[in-house]
Amino acid sequence: MSFVMPLVAVCPMRKEAAHRSEMVSQLLFGELATVLETAGDFVRVHTLYDEYEGWCQQSQLIFMEETPVASSNRLSKGWSSKLEINGNSMMIGAGTPLNLFSANTLSVEGFHFTYDSACWETDKASFAEDQLNVVARQFLNTAYLWGGRSIFGIDCSGFVQQVFRHFGIRLPRDAYQQAAIGETIGFLQEAHCGDLAFFDNAEGRITHVGMMLSADSIIHASGQVRIDPIDNMGIVHAQSGKRTHQLRIIKRYA
Repeated sequence: MSFVMPLVAVCPMRKEAAHRSEMVSQLLFGELATVLETAGDFVRVHTLYDEYEGWCQQSQLIFMEETPVASSNRLSKGWSSKLEINGNSMMIGAGTPLNLFSANTLSVEGFHFTYDSACWETDKASFAEDQLNVVARQFLNTAYLWGGRSIFGIDCSGFVQQVFRHFGIRLPRDAYQQAAIGETIGFLQEAHCGDLAFFDNAEGRITHVGMMLSADSIIHASGQVRIDPIDNMGIVHAQSGKRTHQLRIIKRYA
């Protein structure tokens, strides 16, 4: 079995093997995936972190026959950080996995990586209101990007997935998958910081997710990562006053 890891900070995963094809997700630097098939300059991969599949450009990946062994539970800390590849600099976004690094270095298939900036240790993090606010609010005003999973551009389910990652909680990739797990909270008034609220469309399909900051406020990716009021019916845009999302269910994971 062959494995790949991105050689770039954010590697697009597309629906089909073409640059013009829809981006369905992203593979972040430090994440691993198995190779399913190849087509020209593209390779279809299956991610190990969230079990997602898509097509990535081969030139953005490092190929290996064996997966490196994880040696830590660390993520990059801060909005962005500098990493060096064979002596050249690359900026990575908040929450980039560094678990393959031994101390501050990683060597694989002719590439040598060095990271000397601050780290977030997931096994020492507390899933509590103060730390949840620190992690979630650093994404504020990140542009909404369909399929995005990084602070350089993110979608609603990618946002909550990345926030929870900081606390060692692994969520599925899509909102409807996330809504299928966790403990249901019966009333909005019982919600607290860290609960996830899910929203549906007219057909009853889960199409949006955000993280509750309190029983009446939510942080979510809609246009950009933003904070809006929420009531029993759903989200109200803080600036326009218009209702934007219809509340379906609230779930708790920790």
